[in-house]
Amino acid sequence: MKDLRKRIVKRTRRLVVKVGSALVADWPSGEDSRIFVNLAVEMSALKKERGLEFVIVSSGAIALGMKRLGLTARPSTIPERQAVAALGQGALMSRYEAAFAEKGALVAQVLLTHDDIGSRKRFLNARNTLFTLLKFGITPVINENDTVAVEEIKFGDNDKLSALVTNLAEADLFVVLTNVDGLHDANPMHNPSAKRIPLVEDVDRMDLVRLTGQTSALGTGGMASKIEAARTAAHFGIPTIVANGYASDIITRLMSAEDVGTLFLPKEDRLTSWKHWIAFSSRPIGVIKVDDGAMDALLNKGKSLLPSGIKAIDGSFDSGEVVRCVDSSGKEFARGVVNYGSTEIARIKGVKTSEVEAVLGYKVYDEVIHRDNLVIV
Repeated sequence: MKDLRKRIVKRTRRLVVKVGSALVADWPSGEDSRIFVNLAVEMSALKKERGLEFVIVSSGAIALGMKRLGLTARPSTIPERQAVAALGQGALMSRYEAAFAEKGALVAQVLLTHDDIGSRKRFLNARNTLFTLLKFGITPVINENDTVAVEEIKFGDNDKLSALVTNLAEADLFVVLTNVDGLHDANPMHNPSAKRIPLVEDVDRMDLVRLTGQTSALGTGGMASKIEAARTAAHFGIPTIVANGYASDIITRLMSAEDVGTLFLPKEDRLTSWKHWIAFSSRPIGVIKVDDGAMDALLNKGKSLLPSGIKAIDGSFDSGEVVRCVDSSGKEFARGVVNYGSTEIARIKGVKTSEVEAVLGYKVYDEVIHRDNLVIV
């Protein structure tokens, strides 16, 4: 276990560190959290001593807004959450700026919605911004743009957002700081004899129902969302460590390969950045139903999706957009980027590749979805 952590730490140059709401607001003590100072001190030292780069994904805008308003329950409506977030986001960044300034370092605010990640063009623009900030020696502090986000474009929680940022930032390690010592074999809030699980070798095989934690009054996620975040990162080939952000020198201890928290190993058959984006970041807007032969070719033979294997389509979409591929029962088994729009596919579904040009009057591609642009889910 020690050697495994040492190998991961040795090859780590860039980390995404997710900071939970409870750590930011230090709820319910009413005192200012020391997380900002702790992160500034540790990250500045590790950057100077080992050349490490950090991207922070920080919850807490709504939590700090609630604190300033004296609220004890998370607002239930989108407009209320937007207003509270607007109040708290400035306070959140001012704390980061003050803490890092004490160490002679700069931070930059980056606010994202799912549309920024789901659009490939905006995804690449956001990536360029992050890389430029890091080149300037500035630590990005990312949060969901709660002040404008509505239900259709919300990530749902910052665990999911931070997992997607691992691909956006091309990170080597994903650290989730929360208010517990990692994943346990039972809920430690309810079972004092619960034992920490130091290593998860295959996150896809986790029993989410048994290991799901309780959501706090401040946050939107629980341990289940952290497991899902680790799974997303694992498929990009990135290990995840879930650890207690209240523990002293936690980042330094993790980067010293100390056995704290829970380490989730990455998948060996990692997805490329492009396919990871298709699988986890994109927002599919249409559905293609395929026959059994086409599904077998996609799942077991590494083939592309041809017009002849398509039974039906649902939705309106253009070429270059992401769609779900479903079987005859409507269950999704793959998603990919289409070479033809929905109107064109409706005309060529069930048609042999050699007949496409006769039907459409042209043929751009043989495949409706090329294998290089398709991910089995």
